[in-house]
Amino acid sequence: MHPISYAQAIVLGLLQGAAELFPVSSLGHSVILPQLLGWDIHQSDDYFLTFLVATHLATALVLLGFFWGDWVRIVHGLGRSLRDREIGVGDADAWLGWLLVIGTVPAGVLGLALEHPLRKVFASPSAAAAFLFLNGLLLFAAERWRRHAPVRNDAAFSDERIVRELSVRKAAGIGTAQALALLPGFSRSGAAMAGGLRAGLSNEDAARFSFLLATPVIGAAAVLKLPDLFGPQGDGVRGPALAGALAAAVAAYFSVRFLVRYFETNRLTPFAIYCTVAGAVFSIALAVT
Repeated sequence: MHPISYAQAIVLGLLQGAAELFPVSSLGHSVILPQLLGWDIHQSDDYFLTFLVATHLATALVLLGFFWGDWVRIVHGLGRSLRDREIGVGDADAWLGWLLVIGTVPAGVLGLALEHPLRKVFASPSAAAAFLFLNGLLLFAAERWRRHAPVRNDAAFSDERIVRELSVRKAAGIGTAQALALLPGFSRSGAAMAGGLRAGLSNEDAARFSFLLATPVIGAAAVLKLPDLFGPQGDGVRGPALAGALAAAVAAYFSVRFLVRYFETNRLTPFAIYCTVAGAVFSIALAVT
Protein backbone atom coordinates (compact mmCIF):
# COMPACT_ATOMS: atom_id res chain seq x y z
CA MET A 1 0.00 0.00 0.00
CA HIS A 2 1.20 3.50 -0.82
CA PRO A 3 1.06 6.00 2.09
CA ILE A 4 -0.26 8.46 -0.50
CA SER A 5 -2.58 7.16 -3.22
CA TYR A 6 -2.12 8.19 -6.83
CA ALA A 7 -5.37 10.15 -6.77
CA GLN A 8 -4.32 12.00 -3.63
CA ALA A 9 -0.89 12.65 -5.17
CA ILE A 10 -2.40 14.19 -8.28
CA VAL A 11 -4.72 16.43 -6.26
CA LEU A 12 -1.87 17.57 -4.02
CA GLY A 13 0.39 18.06 -7.03
CA LEU A 14 -2.14 20.24 -8.83
CA LEU A 15 -2.68 22.18 -5.63
CA GLN A 16 1.05 22.71 -5.06
CA GLY A 17 1.81 23.74 -8.63
CA ALA A 18 -0.95 26.34 -8.66
CA ALA A 19 -0.85 27.61 -5.08
CA GLU A 20 2.95 27.94 -5.07
CA LEU A 21 2.70 30.76 -7.61
CA PHE A 22 -0.70 32.17 -6.68
CA PRO A 23 -0.20 34.09 -3.41
CA VAL A 24 -2.31 31.69 -1.37
CA SER A 25 0.28 29.29 0.16
CA SER A 26 0.76 25.85 -1.36
CA LEU A 27 2.24 24.47 1.86
CA GLY A 28 -0.68 25.71 3.94
CA HIS A 29 -3.22 24.09 1.64
CA SER A 30 -1.20 20.86 1.48
CA VAL A 31 -1.31 20.69 5.28
CA ILE A 32 -4.99 21.65 5.66
CA LEU A 33 -6.64 19.76 2.79
CA PRO A 34 -5.79 16.16 3.84
CA GLN A 35 -7.14 16.85 7.32
CA LEU A 36 -10.41 18.34 6.02
CA LEU A 37 -10.91 15.45 3.58
CA GLY A 38 -10.14 12.84 6.22
CA TRP A 39 -7.11 11.45 4.38
CA ASP A 40 -4.82 9.26 6.45
CA ILE A 41 -1.76 11.37 5.68
CA HIS A 42 0.59 12.52 8.41
CA GLN A 43 2.23 15.74 7.33
CA SER A 44 5.07 15.47 9.85
CA ASP A 45 6.18 12.06 8.55
CA ASP A 46 9.27 11.84 6.38
CA TYR A 47 7.41 10.27 3.46
CA PHE A 48 5.12 13.31 3.10
CA LEU A 49 8.05 15.72 3.11
CA THR A 50 9.76 13.52 0.53
CA PHE A 51 6.64 13.65 -1.64
CA LEU A 52 6.56 17.45 -1.42
CA VAL A 53 10.19 17.58 -2.56
CA ALA A 54 9.18 16.05 -5.89
CA THR A 55 6.31 18.50 -6.45
CA HIS A 56 8.46 21.49 -5.53
CA LEU A 57 11.25 20.37 -7.83
CA ALA A 58 8.77 20.07 -10.69
CA THR A 59 7.51 23.60 -10.04
CA ALA A 60 11.07 24.96 -9.95
CA LEU A 61 11.91 23.26 -13.26
CA VAL A 62 8.82 24.76 -14.90
CA LEU A 63 9.81 28.23 -13.68
CA LEU A 64 13.35 27.68 -14.96
CA GLY A 65 12.01 26.67 -18.36
CA PHE A 66 9.51 29.52 -18.53
CA PHE A 67 12.16 32.13 -17.75
CA TRP A 68 14.99 30.25 -19.49
CA GLY A 69 16.02 33.16 -21.71
CA ASP A 70 16.12 35.46 -18.71
CA TRP A 71 18.22 33.03 -16.67
CA VAL A 72 20.71 32.62 -19.52
CA ARG A 73 21.23 36.38 -19.56
CA ILE A 74 21.40 36.58 -15.76
CA VAL A 75 23.97 33.78 -15.48
CA HIS A 76 26.08 35.37 -18.21
CA GLY A 77 25.86 38.66 -16.29
CA LEU A 78 27.01 36.98 -13.08
CA GLY A 79 29.85 35.38 -15.00
CA ARG A 80 30.96 38.74 -16.39
CA SER A 81 30.95 40.31 -12.95
CA LEU A 82 33.05 37.49 -11.51
CA ARG A 83 35.47 37.62 -14.45
CA ASP A 84 35.87 41.39 -14.25
CA ARG A 85 35.66 41.47 -10.44
CA GLU A 86 33.16 44.28 -10.69
CA ILE A 87 29.61 44.93 -11.84
CA GLY A 88 29.36 47.25 -14.82
CA VAL A 89 27.25 50.35 -14.19
CA GLY A 90 24.90 49.53 -17.05
CA ASP A 91 24.99 45.74 -16.70
CA ALA A 92 21.39 45.13 -15.64
CA ASP A 93 21.71 41.35 -16.00
CA ALA A 94 24.66 41.20 -13.57
CA TRP A 95 22.99 43.54 -11.07
CA LEU A 96 19.75 41.56 -11.24
CA GLY A 97 21.65 38.31 -10.75
CA TRP A 98 23.35 39.54 -7.58
CA LEU A 99 20.09 40.97 -6.27
CA LEU A 100 18.55 37.51 -6.71
CA VAL A 101 21.51 35.91 -4.92
CA ILE A 102 21.10 38.34 -2.04
CA GLY A 103 17.34 37.74 -1.94
CA THR A 104 17.88 33.97 -1.82
CA VAL A 105 20.21 33.98 1.18
CA PRO A 106 17.75 34.87 4.01
CA ALA A 107 15.25 32.15 3.12
CA GLY A 108 18.04 29.61 2.73
CA VAL A 109 19.71 30.42 6.04
CA LEU A 110 16.45 30.59 7.98
CA GLY A 111 15.19 27.40 6.31
CA LEU A 112 18.26 25.43 7.37
CA ALA A 113 18.24 26.91 10.87
CA LEU A 114 14.53 26.46 11.55
CA GLU A 115 13.78 23.23 9.65
CA HIS A 116 13.46 21.01 12.72
CA PRO A 117 11.81 23.53 15.09
CA LEU A 118 9.15 24.18 12.43
CA ARG A 119 8.25 20.49 12.03
CA LYS A 120 5.53 20.72 14.73
CA VAL A 121 4.02 23.82 13.12
CA PHE A 122 4.18 22.09 9.73
CA ALA A 123 2.14 19.20 11.09
CA SER A 124 -0.61 21.42 12.52
CA PRO A 125 -3.53 22.14 10.17
CA SER A 126 -4.98 24.54 12.74
CA ALA A 127 -1.79 26.60 12.76
CA ALA A 128 -1.73 26.56 8.95
CA ALA A 129 -5.31 27.87 8.82
CA ALA A 130 -4.44 30.69 11.24
CA PHE A 131 -1.37 31.63 9.19
CA LEU A 132 -3.47 31.54 6.01
CA PHE A 133 -5.76 34.14 7.59
CA LEU A 134 -2.72 36.27 8.47
CA ASN A 135 -1.44 35.86 4.92
CA GLY A 136 -4.68 37.46 3.74
CA LEU A 137 -4.04 40.45 6.01
CA LEU A 138 -0.52 40.72 4.58
CA LEU A 139 -1.95 40.79 1.05
CA PHE A 140 -4.39 43.53 2.05
CA ALA A 141 -1.42 45.55 3.29
CA ALA A 142 0.45 44.81 0.06
CA GLU A 143 -2.53 46.04 -1.94
CA ARG A 144 -2.33 49.38 -0.12
CA TRP A 145 1.36 49.59 -1.05
CA ARG A 146 0.48 48.70 -4.65
CA ARG A 147 -1.78 51.75 -4.91
CA HIS A 148 1.21 53.99 -4.23
CA ALA A 149 3.59 52.03 -6.48
CA PRO A 150 4.48 53.17 -10.01
CA VAL A 151 2.30 51.75 -12.77
CA ARG A 152 3.99 49.90 -15.64
CA ASN A 153 2.16 48.02 -18.37
CA ASP A 154 5.06 46.61 -20.34
CA ALA A 155 7.86 44.14 -19.65
CA ALA A 156 10.41 45.55 -22.10
CA PHE A 157 12.52 47.31 -19.48
CA SER A 158 11.38 45.44 -16.37
CA ASP A 159 14.87 44.30 -15.34
CA GLU A 160 16.27 47.81 -15.71
CA ARG A 161 13.47 49.15 -13.52
CA ILE A 162 14.03 46.45 -10.88
CA VAL A 163 17.77 47.17 -10.75
CA ARG A 164 17.12 50.90 -10.52
CA GLU A 165 14.63 50.58 -7.64
CA LEU A 166 16.23 47.83 -5.54
CA SER A 167 19.27 48.25 -3.35
CA VAL A 168 21.14 45.42 -1.64
CA ARG A 169 19.25 46.19 1.56
CA LYS A 170 15.88 46.12 -0.19
CA ALA A 171 16.67 42.82 -1.95
CA ALA A 172 17.66 41.31 1.40
CA GLY A 173 14.40 42.62 2.86
CA ILE A 174 12.37 40.91 0.12
CA GLY A 175 14.28 37.70 0.76
CA THR A 176 13.58 37.95 4.46
CA ALA A 177 9.90 38.63 3.80
CA GLN A 178 9.53 35.52 1.65
CA ALA A 179 11.02 33.46 4.49
CA LEU A 180 7.58 33.82 6.08
CA ALA A 181 6.60 30.96 3.76
CA LEU A 182 8.50 28.62 6.09
CA LEU A 183 5.30 28.86 8.13
CA PRO A 184 2.53 26.86 6.40
CA GLY A 185 -0.22 29.30 5.47
CA PHE A 186 2.03 32.18 4.47
CA SER A 187 2.61 32.45 0.73
CA ARG A 188 6.16 32.72 -0.59
CA SER A 189 5.08 34.58 -3.71
CA GLY A 190 2.69 36.78 -1.75
CA ALA A 191 5.32 37.74 0.83
CA ALA A 192 7.91 38.39 -1.88
CA MET A 193 5.47 40.55 -3.85
CA ALA A 194 4.53 42.44 -0.69
CA GLY A 195 8.22 43.04 -0.01
CA GLY A 196 8.76 44.21 -3.59
CA LEU A 197 5.83 46.61 -3.47
CA ARG A 198 7.03 47.96 -0.12
CA ALA A 199 10.47 48.47 -1.68
CA GLY A 200 8.97 50.65 -4.42
CA LEU A 201 8.57 48.20 -7.31
CA SER A 202 5.55 48.35 -9.58
CA ASN A 203 2.99 45.55 -9.42
CA GLU A 204 4.33 43.70 -12.46
CA ASP A 205 7.99 44.21 -11.51
CA ALA A 206 7.32 42.90 -7.99
CA ALA A 207 5.65 39.84 -9.52
CA ARG A 208 8.52 39.28 -11.97
CA PHE A 209 11.16 39.54 -9.23
CA SER A 210 9.09 37.17 -7.08
CA PHE A 211 8.88 34.55 -9.85
CA LEU A 212 12.59 34.81 -10.65
CA LEU A 213 13.42 34.56 -6.96
CA ALA A 214 11.25 31.47 -6.63
CA THR A 215 13.42 29.37 -8.95
CA PRO A 216 16.59 29.21 -6.81
CA VAL A 217 14.68 29.20 -3.52
CA ILE A 218 12.32 26.35 -4.40
CA GLY A 219 14.86 24.52 -6.53
CA ALA A 220 17.67 24.59 -3.98
CA ALA A 221 15.41 23.37 -1.18
CA ALA A 222 14.11 20.54 -3.38
CA VAL A 223 17.56 19.47 -4.63
CA LEU A 224 18.87 19.45 -1.06
CA LYS A 225 16.18 16.95 -0.06
CA LEU A 226 16.07 15.04 -3.36
CA PRO A 227 18.35 12.19 -2.15
CA ASP A 228 15.66 11.31 0.40
CA LEU A 229 13.35 10.37 -2.47
CA PHE A 230 15.77 7.68 -3.60
CA GLY A 231 16.59 6.49 -0.09
CA PRO A 232 14.52 4.56 2.46
CA GLN A 233 12.27 7.58 3.04
CA GLY A 234 11.09 7.30 -0.55
CA ASP A 235 9.94 3.69 -0.24
CA GLY A 236 6.32 3.38 -1.30
CA VAL A 237 6.02 7.01 -2.34
CA ARG A 238 8.14 7.25 -5.51
CA GLY A 239 5.30 6.39 -7.89
CA PRO A 240 2.82 8.82 -6.33
CA ALA A 241 5.61 11.41 -6.12
CA LEU A 242 6.16 11.14 -9.88
CA ALA A 243 2.42 11.51 -10.51
CA GLY A 244 2.24 14.48 -8.15
CA ALA A 245 5.29 16.08 -9.76
CA LEU A 246 3.78 15.82 -13.25
CA ALA A 247 0.52 17.32 -11.98
CA ALA A 248 2.43 20.12 -10.25
CA ALA A 249 4.36 20.86 -13.45
CA VAL A 250 1.18 21.22 -15.49
CA ALA A 251 -0.47 23.45 -12.88
CA ALA A 252 2.66 25.58 -12.46
CA TYR A 253 3.02 26.15 -16.21
CA PHE A 254 -0.51 27.43 -16.69
CA SER A 255 -0.36 29.39 -13.42
CA VAL A 256 2.78 31.33 -14.30
CA ARG A 257 1.48 32.06 -17.82
CA PHE A 258 -1.69 33.49 -16.34
CA LEU A 259 -0.12 35.40 -13.45
CA VAL A 260 2.60 37.13 -15.47
CA ARG A 261 -0.15 38.86 -17.45
CA TYR A 262 -2.58 39.19 -14.55
CA PHE A 263 -0.20 41.21 -12.38
CA GLU A 264 0.51 43.70 -15.16
CA THR A 265 -2.72 45.50 -14.29
CA ASN A 266 -4.67 43.57 -11.66
CA ARG A 267 -4.84 43.60 -7.90
CA LEU A 268 -4.01 41.36 -4.94
CA THR A 269 -7.42 41.99 -3.37
CA PRO A 270 -9.14 38.77 -4.62
CA PHE A 271 -6.35 36.67 -3.12
CA ALA A 272 -6.44 38.64 0.12
CA ILE A 273 -10.19 38.09 0.45
CA TYR A 274 -9.83 34.39 -0.32
CA CYS A 275 -7.08 33.85 2.26
CA THR A 276 -8.84 35.67 5.09
CA VAL A 277 -12.18 33.95 4.42
CA ALA A 278 -10.64 30.52 3.80
CA GLY A 279 -8.38 30.84 6.84
CA ALA A 280 -11.35 31.66 9.06
CA VAL A 281 -13.57 28.93 7.58
CA PHE A 282 -10.80 26.31 7.75
CA SER A 283 -10.09 27.26 11.38
CA ILE A 284 -13.74 26.75 12.32
CA ALA A 285 -14.04 23.54 10.32
CA LEU A 286 -10.91 22.07 11.91
CA ALA A 287 -12.07 23.06 15.38
CA VAL A 288 -15.39 21.19 15.05
CA THR A 289 -14.00 18.05 13.39
